[in-house]
Amino acid sequence: MIPLSLAEVASAVDGRLVGADPAARVTGPVEFDSRKVTAGALFVAFPGEKVDGHDYAAGAVDAGAVAVLGTREVPGVPMVLVGDALTAMGRLARAVVGRLPQLTVIGLTGSSGKTTTKDLIAQLTVRLGPTVAPPGSFNNELGHPYTALQATPETRFLVMEKGARGIGHVRYLCDVVPPRISVVLNVGVAHIGEFGSVENIALAKGELVEALPADGLAVLNADDPLVDAMAARTGARVVRYGEAAHADVRAVDVSLDDRGRPSYTLVTPEGSAPVRLGLTGRHQVSNSLAAAAVARELGMPLAEVAGALGELGLVSTRRMDVFDRPDGVTVIDDSYNANPASMAVALRALAGMRREGRIFAALGYMAELGDFERDGHREVGRLAAELGVDRLLVVGEPAAPIHEGATAVSDWGGESVLLTDQAAAVEVLRSELRPGDVVLVKGSRYRTWEVADALRAEADRNGVGGSARSELASPAVATEGDIA
Repeated sequence: MIPLSLAEVASAVDGRLVGADPAARVTGPVEFDSRKVTAGALFVAFPGEKVDGHDYAAGAVDAGAVAVLGTREVPGVPMVLVGDALTAMGRLARAVVGRLPQLTVIGLTGSSGKTTTKDLIAQLTVRLGPTVAPPGSFNNELGHPYTALQATPETRFLVMEKGARGIGHVRYLCDVVPPRISVVLNVGVAHIGEFGSVENIALAKGELVEALPADGLAVLNADDPLVDAMAARTGARVVRYGEAAHADVRAVDVSLDDRGRPSYTLVTPEGSAPVRLGLTGRHQVSNSLAAAAVARELGMPLAEVAGALGELGLVSTRRMDVFDRPDGVTVIDDSYNANPASMAVALRALAGMRREGRIFAALGYMAELGDFERDGHREVGRLAAELGVDRLLVVGEPAAPIHEGATAVSDWGGESVLLTDQAAAVEVLRSELRPGDVVLVKGSRYRTWEVADALRAEADRNGVGGSARSELASPAVATEGDIA
C-alpha cells in the first residue's frame, strides 16, 4: 500500500483513533491474517463467531503492525475504530486507488472463465508495466479491496476480477475500485439459483460497463448476444472480441492439436498474425482474445501480442491444468469449480484430447443452480454421453442427475457409474486407467480435487508431467470460493 499516516487512514475510513499516534505511518501491507503481518502493516480485525480478529490484535502489533483497524477497543493496542471493518477496508482501497492517477484499473466479470482470463490479461500487462492481480478468484467484498491495497506508486495496472451473487454486487465493487477498462466475458447460468434468471445475471454483469467513465473502454464478447447488447449500457468506447464477423479483435481458422491446444489467426484492424496457445481447451480462444483486446488497447503492437499469447501459462490452480503421469495417463485437473457452461467446455476439451486410449470423466455436484439444478446436471450427463466419454464417474448422490442424463442417451457406447464419494472414484480410476487414457476431474469445490490430487501424486513423486504454468508474480492472498 502507499504510505499513509494513521490520521489519513482514519479520515479515509470515517474512523476514530484510539491510543494511536495520528502521525504514525502505515508503510507495509494491509492484512487480516495476523500471521502475515510485517513491520509497518495495518492489521484489520474482523469479528466472528468462532474466530475474532480482535483477539489477535496485540500479537499483530507485536509483529510490527502500526495499528489495528477494528470495531471495538483492545486495551493497549493503537486502534482505528470503525462501525464495520469490511466497509472500512473498501473505503481505504478507494482512497488509495484515488491517489494513484497513473494506475489503470482493469475489471472483468462473466459467468465462467473470469479467473483464467484475469490471469491472461495480467500476464500481458506485466510486459507493459508493474501489475497487481490476485492469484485465484479473490473477487468479493473482501478480496477486492485487499487486492487493490497491494498497489503502490510504482503499479501501473490493477487487474480485478469482479464476482456477484446478486444485482448490485458488481456495482459495489466498482464503487470500491472504479474501472477504466471493463471486460465482460459471458452470461450463463452459474449461480442462477441466487439470481433467479439469466436476464438478472446479465443485468448484474452489465453493471461493470455502466461504471465506466465517458473516456473509459468496454471490451465485450461479440459471440455472446447478452454481452454484445451491453454496448447500449455505457457511454464509453466499445471494442468487441470473438469469432463473430463484427468483432474488432477476432480469431479465424481455429484448430486444436492433440493436447487440445488451440491455434488461430488473430485479426485486428492493424492486420493479422498467427497465434499458438499453450493452454488446453477451445474456450481458451475466447479468453485469449479478451486479453489480446486489452493489450492492444494499451498499446502493445500486434506482433508482440500474438507472440505473448503463445507464452501464456496457468497462474491459478485447478483450472484446466493438464499433466501426464508416468504410466501414460493424461489428467485434466479442472476441479476448482463447476457450472453447466464450464462443464461443457471442459468435456469438449476432454473429447478433443482423445488419443489411442479411452476418455474418462469424474464429475461432481454443481452448486447454486436453484430450480435449474436437476436439468443442469442432466444436461451435463447427456453432453458427456454425446461426446463419447467412455467411462463417466459421477461422484456423490447430489450429482446423480448427471448419471441419469448420460444413461438416457440410448445410443451411447460408454458407461456411467454413480459413486458414493471421492475415495470410491479414486479406487475405480486406479483399477481401470491404462496408458493412453485421458481423465477429466471437475466439480463445485465439494472435495472433487481429492480425485485430481490422488491422480497427481504419482506424477509428482516421479518428477514428471507438469503444466503450462506461469511464474507471474502476484500478491499472495488467501484462497476464497468463486462467485459468479
